[in-house]
Amino acid sequence: MVIGSCTISIYLPAAHSLKEKRSAVKSIVARVRNEFNVSIAEVDAQDVWQRAVLGVACVSSSDTYARGQLEAVVRFIEEQRPDLPVLDHEIELL
Repeated sequence: MVIGSCTISIYLPAAHSLKEKRSAVKSIVARVRNEFNVSIAEVDAQDVWQRAVLGVACVSSSDTYARGQLEAVVRFIEEQRPDLPVLDHEIELL
């Protein structure tokens, strides 16, 4: 069994309040959950307006599949929300 985790840092330039930030993050989280079979949540920087850190996790029998799934999530966010640039992401397999 392989557990894949990914942290994704996102910049939200248009967010001028926590309410605007939560709206954008909620949208991303819902779309990723619907598109991929992964768990996703905001895991850090909850009180910073223009930055969000998302944690994504998946379980697989193949490390290649888990890494590919997490890379696809990052690409999906970059393609679906070009207005919210991905600052950094890190993938770890256990």
